[in-house]
Amino acid sequence: MEIIIQNADESTKIPLSEQIKEWVQCALGKERSGELTVRIVGEIESAALNERFRNVMGATNVLAFPYDESPFEGSKESELIGDLVVCAPVLEREAVAQDKALSAHWAHILVHGTLHLLGYDHQNIEDTKAMEERERDLLGSLGFEDPYESIE
Repeated sequence: MEIIIQNADESTKIPLSEQIKEWVQCALGKERSGELTVRIVGEIESAALNERFRNVMGATNVLAFPYDESPFEGSKESELIGDLVVCAPVLEREAVAQDKALSAHWAHILVHGTLHLLGYDHQNIEDTKAMEERERDLLGSLGFEDPYESIE
């Protein structure tokens, strides 16, 4: 399993690479291998990507770009899983607004984004419940509180 971390937003303090990798790997599970990139960006890049790919104005906390098919058929080691684009300044503001520890919010958003890469979504009530339940389970296994408890 290869998790590549790119920090394009040097102005923001981010978690250690080892922490980021642990949180992403937890969401992927032991049976999933391949390559995944986590790109940490500022608001300008996040807003540009959000507008281009979702037709939504403004920066967002995480964007997930799954690879539908690997160009390397038959090899689990070379499977391309996808890219996560995380906007560090948005995460910082959300953590303050939701009165959460920044590390807990980073873990939540990375788990959330990784689940999107695995096919989870929140387009309807049933999908939202399934995704949030999975997030709660994974974050609990990492020692974090329920991320939705204080915002529901």
